[in-house]
Amino acid sequence: MSSTAAQLVRLLTVRGQTLAVAESLTGGLVAAEITTVPGASKAFRGSVTAYATELKHALLGVDATLLAQRGAVDPQVAAQMAAGVRKVLGADWGLATTGVAGPEPQDGQPVGTVFVAVDGSFGPGSGSAAGGKVEALRLNGDRAEIRRESVRSVLALLLRELASEQTGNERAQDTEQNGGF
Repeated sequence: MSSTAAQLVRLLTVRGQTLAVAESLTGGLVAAEITTVPGASKAFRGSVTAYATELKHALLGVDATLLAQRGAVDPQVAAQMAAGVRKVLGADWGLATTGVAGPEPQDGQPVGTVFVAVDGSFGPGSGSAAGGKVEALRLNGDRAEIRRESVRSVLALLLRELASEQTGNERAQDTEQNGGF
């Protein structure tokens, strides 16, 4: 169990929020990491492993034209996967992973090209566009290392978002308690 996964489960549980995960290249590893945390069932709704490209459209609602034109390894695909799993599984937050773990390139993208995404109700000033954030990763290593780092990165992305929201809320409460200053 990673400390990041434990922190996520704790923060989500305290907030009464839920999480769903859409995975491609990680093949269920994100969900596995989250469910190693005792009490994860309080926050984790479930996951969809849409490894085949057509399942990204059929199960998660990723735009078929986007998939046909750009392939599955694309930042917009990651964003739509995160939004789609959030909607399909009825969660407050959605995470997604898509990319190329190797050994061969895919969709014209080299091995190690990964996109991780989070979709949720972002606080004001979060800098998010259309309810989601995507990070592009260029990872080195073998297939297992790329997949492991993808898991770590997507969990860290959500943790940063939750931590920044918490900091913003704490500032707002402090401002209220100090007479608006």
